Amino acid sequence: MHTFDIRRWAFTLGDEPDAWAKGFDDSSWRMVTVPHDWSVEQPFSQSHSSGTGYLPGGIGWYRAHVSLREVGEIAGKHVRLVFHGVYKNAQVWVNGYHFGVRPSGYAEFSHDLTEILSYANSDDLVVTVRVEHTDISDSRWYNGSGITRRVELEVHEPVRVAEHGTTFTTLTADATEATIRIAQVLVNDTTEAVTVRARHELRSLSSGRVHTFAIDVDMPAGASASAEIVGQVPQPELWSDTTPHLYRLTTTLSWGGDQHARYEETVGIRTFRFDADHGFFINGEPRTLKGVCLHEDAGPLGTAVPTEVWLRRLLKLKDMGCNGVRMAHNPHAPELYRLCDALGFFVIDEAFDEWENAKNKWWQGHNVYPPRHQGYARDFHAWHERDLVAMVDAHRNHPSIIAWSIGNEIDYPNDPYASARFEAMTGNNDANKSAKQRAYDPNRPDARRLPTIASRLVDIVRQADATRPVTLGVAFPELSRHTGFFDRVDVVGYNYKEYLYEADHRHLPDKPLLGSENGHRYTDWLHVEQKPYIAGQFLWTGIDYLGEAYGWPIHGSGAGLLDIAGFEKHTFHLRRSWWTDEPVAYIVTRPHVEAADKNFWSHPIARRWDGTGEQAIEILCFASGDPRLTCGGEEIPLTRDEQHGYWVAVTAPRSAPLVLEARRSGQVVARDELGPRGEAVRLEATAWAAPADALRRCTDAGLPADGIIQIECRLRDALGRVAGDERDISAEVEGGDLLGIENGDLSDNTPYATQQRRTHDGRLVVFVRSDGAATVRLRASDLTEVRIECGSKSAPSLIPAN
Repeated sequence: MHTFDIRRWAFTLGDEPDAWAKGFDDSSWRMVTVPHDWSVEQPFSQSHSSGTGYLPGGIGWYRAHVSLREVGEIAGKHVRLVFHGVYKNAQVWVNGYHFGVRPSGYAEFSHDLTEILSYANSDDLVVTVRVEHTDISDSRWYNGSGITRRVELEVHEPVRVAEHGTTFTTLTADATEATIRIAQVLVNDTTEAVTVRARHELRSLSSGRVHTFAIDVDMPAGASASAEIVGQVPQPELWSDTTPHLYRLTTTLSWGGDQHARYEETVGIRTFRFDADHGFFINGEPRTLKGVCLHEDAGPLGTAVPTEVWLRRLLKLKDMGCNGVRMAHNPHAPELYRLCDALGFFVIDEAFDEWENAKNKWWQGHNVYPPRHQGYARDFHAWHERDLVAMVDAHRNHPSIIAWSIGNEIDYPNDPYASARFEAMTGNNDANKSAKQRAYDPNRPDARRLPTIASRLVDIVRQADATRPVTLGVAFPELSRHTGFFDRVDVVGYNYKEYLYEADHRHLPDKPLLGSENGHRYTDWLHVEQKPYIAGQFLWTGIDYLGEAYGWPIHGSGAGLLDIAGFEKHTFHLRRSWWTDEPVAYIVTRPHVEAADKNFWSHPIARRWDGTGEQAIEILCFASGDPRLTCGGEEIPLTRDEQHGYWVAVTAPRSAPLVLEARRSGQVVARDELGPRGEAVRLEATAWAAPADALRRCTDAGLPADGIIQIECRLRDALGRVAGDERDISAEVEGGDLLGIENGDLSDNTPYATQQRRTHDGRLVVFVRSDGAATVRLRASDLTEVRIECGSKSAPSLIPAN
């Protein structure tokens, strides 16, 4: 199989009813690189929906002109056009032939072009896509608009593997031997019966060891056939979160003496299981899932997030101790799954956020009534099976995926399903609900309907893949365990509701339980640490995201441990002290407040210590080991706050810096210093580069390089500390394109299309795309210009070097 990536497209924002025609003149349209998100290029406006980040939708058209000569020989070949995701309502034409519409913005879909290309009267293959995203309150989070994922032309030999026709399964595995199954659906497009030899080479990407298997298949003309091999792999290199070993499965089809076709998959050998009493196991070893939920935008890049940007983010989450990702609340771009394979993240893949009835969509601020009711529910009945199967088919060979989720909070109380079992139904979206809206209303859809749909979806998943458990994120288990909502799922995910774990484990002794969506409190984590039957937790969220905004001018959710620029927030370091054995020392402060209800979450913290003012200062120390806090050489006693998981001290403001040392066996293993922050005297800028081991893993896994340079900028004072003031920073690029600037401040509504942005807490990140060498000039008022030389045409890599 040969794959041709369609990257360059002509684009116009607005409706052009005749643009479907092959001969339409698109010379005045601007050129864009796909993946592309047009919404994030537009200004923020309060007139748009808070749920989707105060950014617009609209209608857009894309046209790609592909040279058939560049694609290669296509005579007698099977040609398929593959879209990995278009948000949304994508209508596709090829050379003027209409191929229909795909409502879902997340599903992979494809079209067979073989017949159409036989009628081609020129070298110019014209692919046209109309995208309609006019219902901008269709979600509670930002989804972007446009061809937001890759588009590819696949050219196959007439004897081929069917689309998603390879399934790789680990049947058994231990350190001495693994039994694997390779099942394929083969297609014979020729007019003659053939005998096909399928030869499989399974090559370790870590050691290079090779195992081979082969089978002969008799295929009638114009028909398909199944081929299955069960084989043994001695001394397998097992995939896990700590040792993410991968294999390259290469299948060579041979027939007719000298005809061949070649296919590749990246796979892993591993076994896993969920146990109702003992949690999660990988390759027979117990493992606590320390996961995060992720949406798929990245600030100025929208939902067209390049591989390199995800890599930077995931490596930081890994450093924090994270080993799991829940794809909230929809299938994500294929590159993210491949990164999870390569880096060692356990993945819960999720299909839907709503089923047949629309949920409340907040468009005037978070939970502000009245809501709107747009979104996927309109298309659920007609498309749910095809979209669910598309997710499983596209992703089932990823070793990282440990469960298929059929829904998120479908049972949310009174949103819209209700039950006579509860006079009033409450949840975390009740802040602005009236008593009437919380009370039982018999005119609402009945919650007893949900088990019927859940059962249907479970059957669809198991038909597509019986090797992984089916789960869902339950919002209201108090009711749902009575209605039978999760009777047929294999693992029950609880969204919050940790206080129900113990009682529900007794009521459901055979059901494995999992925290599918959890808050950041220490007490939430202790439920996992202290209850071995809870497989783990997935925090809401790992990274800040656009949308689900609490009201203008905030345009996103600050629930993450990384901000939307990909920088570590204070809570990142606190979580790291809980989730890893690595040395941690980190200081934050806040004014001391005497309040009975005071906790970490209700009173903002900051990394400030300037020795001024009269109010006492509360010092919070995030540390592993034995912490010691000093100021000017004098030790400040620390008290462990067991409710919130950190050490704390209260003192009057002082002029000397604070120093925190974490000790183990009497040795200092981590140190942090916090002192007054002066005005900026220089701009520090560094092009981020992946560690060599991570880069090798990603390269070996065949991840595409998008030529993205991520420049982390920080303002420094005269002592080298992060400066205490902010500056506007502008970026100018030679030899590439400026994709955007992000400072992590969700209240900064500077349009992303501009070339400058103000720092936030003394930092921001600049995104640049370049196919070769690029020069980036960074300027801040009254500071010396910084020039960054990045990339090299002679030595391309996934991550451009400094």
